[in-house]
Amino acid sequence: MSSNEAYRSRNMETSGSSGASTSGNAGAGGIGHDDSYNPAASGSSNSSRNNKQTNILNENTYLKPASKQAYFSDEKVLIPDDEHTNVRFSFRKLWAFTGPGFLMSIAYLDPGNIESDLQSGAAAKYKILWVLLWATVLGLLMQRLAARLGVVTGLHLAEMCYRQYKRLPRWILWIMIEIAIIGSDMQEVIGTAIAIYLLSNKVVPLWGGVLITIIDTFTFLFLDKYGLRKLEFLFAFLITVMAVTFGYEYIVSAPNQAEVMEGMFVPWCSGCNSDVLLQAVGIVGAVIMPHNLYLHSALVKSRDIDRRQPQKVSEANFYFFIEASVALFVSFIINLFVVGVFAHGMYGKTNNDVLEVCVNRSMYDDAKTSFVDSDGGNALIDADLYKGGLFLGCTFGAAAMYIWGVGILAAGQSSTMTGTYAGQFSMEGFLNLQWPRWRRVLVTRLIAIVPTFCLALFTKMEDLTNMNDILNAVMSLQLPFAAIPTIAFTSCTAIMGEFVNGLGNKIVSILLTVVVIAVNLYFVVVQVEQFSITGGLLALVCIFAILYLLFNLYLVIHMAACMGNQRLMNSRWVQRWVLPSQNSFSIKNANSTYASDVTLGVGDITANTNTAKDIETVSEKVPQ
Repeated sequence: MSSNEAYRSRNMETSGSSGASTSGNAGAGGIGHDDSYNPAASGSSNSSRNNKQTNILNENTYLKPASKQAYFSDEKVLIPDDEHTNVRFSFRKLWAFTGPGFLMSIAYLDPGNIESDLQSGAAAKYKILWVLLWATVLGLLMQRLAARLGVVTGLHLAEMCYRQYKRLPRWILWIMIEIAIIGSDMQEVIGTAIAIYLLSNKVVPLWGGVLITIIDTFTFLFLDKYGLRKLEFLFAFLITVMAVTFGYEYIVSAPNQAEVMEGMFVPWCSGCNSDVLLQAVGIVGAVIMPHNLYLHSALVKSRDIDRRQPQKVSEANFYFFIEASVALFVSFIINLFVVGVFAHGMYGKTNNDVLEVCVNRSMYDDAKTSFVDSDGGNALIDADLYKGGLFLGCTFGAAAMYIWGVGILAAGQSSTMTGTYAGQFSMEGFLNLQWPRWRRVLVTRLIAIVPTFCLALFTKMEDLTNMNDILNAVMSLQLPFAAIPTIAFTSCTAIMGEFVNGLGNKIVSILLTVVVIAVNLYFVVVQVEQFSITGGLLALVCIFAILYLLFNLYLVIHMAACMGNQRLMNSRWVQRWVLPSQNSFSIKNANSTYASDVTLGVGDITANTNTAKDIETVSEKVPQ
């Protein structure tokens, strides 16, 4: 018996007639690097497969197996086997899969989101709660696709981009995602610094809080050596702190529950002006973060899933979706708490209204310098994280202010850690870096810390907190660079096999992505118009806008080719400039075991399989 026949026999014993190796799907998706495979002799009995080389696949990525990958390098969580009990749903398995979704959900609870929540409550009361609800639902749909990519292929989104895009677009994607991570990190570090400023009663200045963030982020990140589950427990604890602190503020403020329900489920905003519309757009931009798709697709690799068995892969997709749904529901409730508190207390209030409440409070002097405007205090409150804390302290007592600070601190700490993980995954995948963990953490953290430290040192509190809208606009621009690749790869049969997106999934995901991207671009345009840019700077902005749109068009063409558009796949221009080359694509190792008659789309190469039992990996020489 040849080695290939022995491998086929083992696979048929474990997975039956549908036994296709999902690890092979990763190869089909474009691993295409010889050092990730073990060659085996061909035992094919089909005459059409003569002269074809077969390989036995493993789960190794292009990174060396010995390299220290972030988060899950030292251990994987084992999944209990409950098949003998014939139970359709197992809480033991759900518990084993619980973790990645909650870490992902932290991005929905970062200080940037919290500030958008309180601003939307102060500006529109409960009228745009439905926007927050549906933005969270849209986020769940995109996170589901990202998680499926990681589960089915064994590769996260950045690793797949490394294999599926040419060098130049790959570098552009990496730069754009790094910009998104830096923008998010700046929000998180600013939020943490403000929380420390509040909790220390101004003893620790803002720049000092930024420096503290560097130290404690390193400390927490190195906790993963004590065990993966302990690290996940730490994140769960921080989420619990946010739920308790913001929940306390919600109970104390006691908003009208009927109005909250109406704002959540009635998709309308009567009497809303352009400022409220902009606030609604800002919620979408703050909730759906591009680097979070890269993060989630990598986190799911921490579970030990037997990708030789499609049933196990399907089961993992099912439990990860349940876990992500629960995690995002929790994040939505926490965001709802923040909106409700400030909708009830700040909506329609002027700066003078707050100062009147603060007269007999210890934070009155701080309030006098914060709640000011050019209209003698008669303008509506321009809410931010710091003013939110002062308002709570003036209205409900100093305890409420300190509890608010604890919640913001938990949000900032958890978000900075997950943001650093996203940066590590991005560097590992896009650049194929194999750095020691401490060096990756140092670089990704310093990239975000340096500009944030300068802002904290040389600007006022008002300037620092007003950076939130600008940073949201910056991250909104990067959304296509995560959404389009995610849809492209999960809609490609050669990558996902039988787990490829169906027609309905493709249509819904594309339409939703178009809507979200259009909304975010509107938000960016409004932000740019507020700066009244003219002259040479305006010309640079226009040039950047043109290049930005052209690169998005490039990604859309690649996506259409991945989805099987024959006209694009057969185009010489697309083959030369868009589709991956032999070295980065998996033509040499294209496993088409999940689907018969899969056209791979480079040249005239087509891999055909006669039965779902075949687990051969076909190698063909691709004409250059």
